[in-house]
Amino acid sequence: MSRIGKVFTRRGHTALIAYITTGYPSIDATLKAVPILAENGCDIIELGIPFSDPLADGVTIQNASYHALQNGITPEICLELAGTLRKKVDTPLVFMSYYNPIYHYGIEKFCIACSVSGIDGLIIPDLPPEEGVEIEETTLNNGIDLIYLLAPTSNKERIRLGAEHSRGFVYLVSVIGVTGARSFLPFDLKDFIAGVRKMTNKPLCVGFGISTPEQAAQVGSLADGVIVGSRIVQLLESDDSFSRIGAFVSELRRALDIKNV
Repeated sequence: MSRIGKVFTRRGHTALIAYITTGYPSIDATLKAVPILAENGCDIIELGIPFSDPLADGVTIQNASYHALQNGITPEICLELAGTLRKKVDTPLVFMSYYNPIYHYGIEKFCIACSVSGIDGLIIPDLPPEEGVEIEETTLNNGIDLIYLLAPTSNKERIRLGAEHSRGFVYLVSVIGVTGARSFLPFDLKDFIAGVRKMTNKPLCVGFGISTPEQAAQVGSLADGVIVGSRIVQLLESDDSFSRIGAFVSELRRALDIKNV
C-alpha cells in the first residue's frame, strides 16, 4: 500500500490535505511551511509546480505562480525542494502540476525524478483520464499515485474512468470554475459526492472553495478528505505567516476531528 493509501486506513479519520505553491513567496518559506503543515495535522501536502497559464486556478494561486516563476522556480528546483522536504517530514507529498511542464521535462524522466525525490503522488488538473495511459503506466512503474480530478460537470463515463484509474484517492472539484476561497459551498455537492461514491470505493477528497473550519467540517461529513489551498497561500503573504498557518491548520484539524466524534 502506498503512503497515500495508508492515510485512509484510519477508521473515522477525515484526511486534511493542504496545498501550497512551491517557492512562494520564497524557497525558504516553502521549506518552513511544509513541516508546520505536517506538525499541525495535515495528512497529505500538495506542492504546486508554478506554471505560466494555470487555467484551473483562481487569482490567489495565479498570483503565487507568477511570483514563483519570477523568482526563478522551475520543475528542477521543485524536485530539489521535494527531496529536502522528504528528509524533514514523513507526510505524503503530492506534486500538482499542469501537463505542459511535465511534458517538456520528459514524462519518464520526470516520474523517475519524482520517485527519487520522495514524491508520493501526482495531480495533473488539465489531464483527462481518456488521455492518461502513458503517464499512468510511468507513474505506476515508479511507485507514484496518479490522481485524477472530477468536476460536477463530468459525465458518467469520465467519472467512471477517472475513479477507476485514480490511485491513492479521487480528487472531486466542489464547484464549477477555478480554485479560490468562497463564502459558501454548492447545495448539490452532497449529490455529486454520492454519485461518484456509487461508482468506486476509493477515497474521495474534495477541494476548490474550502476556506473555513466550518466548511471543512461540512465537506468532511460527506467525503474522505478535505483539500484547502487558496486560504493557506493567502496566509503565506502575511508578516506572521507561519504562526497563522499553524493556527489555521490546527483549527481545520479540530473541526474535522469534532465532526468524527
